[in-house]
Order: sequence, then C-alpha cells, then structure tokens
Amino acid sequence: MLWWIFGFVIFVLVIICIIMYNKLIGLKRKWEQSKSGIEVYCQQRFDLIPNLVETVKNYAKYENNIMENITQLRTQYNNTKDLGLGEELNNKMNHLIAVAESYPELKASDQFLNLQKSLIKTENQLQAARRIYNIDVTNYNTKISVVPYNLIAKIFNFKPAKLFEIQDENGMKNIDIDM
Repeated sequence: MLWWIFGFVIFVLVIICIIMYNKLIGLKRKWEQSKSGIEVYCQQRFDLIPNLVETVKNYAKYENNIMENITQLRTQYNNTKDLGLGEELNNKMNHLIAVAESYPELKASDQFLNLQKSLIKTENQLQAARRIYNIDVTNYNTKISVVPYNLIAKIFNFKPAKLFEIQDENGMKNIDIDM
C-alpha cells in the first residue's frame, strides 16, 4: 500500500513537472515570436519607407514638370499667339485632365500626406511590437525566477531573456528621407 502512495506521488510530481516545463516552453516561444515581430517591422521600415519616399519624389517631380511645362507653354502662347503652341498647350492640358480623371487620387500633396501616414503607422507598429516583446520577456523572466518554476528552469537550463534595447546607432537614428 505504501508503494502505491509513493508511486502515485511520484506520478503526480512528474505530471506537474511536465506541465511546468510546457508552460516555460510556451512563454519562451511567445517572446521569440515577439522578437520576430520586431524584426519584421524593422525590415518593413527599412524596405518600405525608402520605396515610398522615392515614389512620392518621382510623382512630385512629374507633377512639377507638367505644371512648369504647361505654365511655360501658356506664357509663350500668350506672348506669341502661335497656334502651334496653342495646340501643344491644348494637348498637354487634355493629357493632364485625362490623368486627373483617371487617377483623381494622384496629387503630390496627397502623396506626401500618405507618406506621412505610412511613416507614422510603421513607427507605431514597431513601437507596439517592442512593447509586446518586452512584456513577453518580462513574463518569461518572472516565471523562471519564481518557485517552483525556477527549479524546473534550472534543471532544464532555461536562461533569462534580455529586454529590447536599441544597441546600435542605426536603431536610434531615423531613416534619412531626402526629398
């Protein structure tokens, strides 16, 4: 009878150890996933933002060229009343109207506003991902530090994770947006 009680206690302890081990593994995977989220947003930040900036710059240059060209043609036409210039001006205006009708959302000021919104959104997502990571790491570190989880952590060599800190100067600098 004593062996049955001793065997039952050992069985219960093994089950408890397995449950605690699985809990620690789950917390570890959660902070690893959070770290991956930061890496994804950092990659997005460094890939997406320069491409958006380049697109806005090119469109602003295109829009500026069209406006300068039309203004120049209009001035020349007003000064000379040359029908050839008038026809060219009319063609340019028709092209501009066609583009504006086909793509009414294409305006440089709107593009700049969209760029600004994308920058803010990306930075907010990155900040949120960092915050989630630090919460997950804190939960994991707390769990491996408290009794009885610290015993399981020591047996299975669970090490504390580091909170997110920006260590390199690239993480502290804003992306250079040369407009």
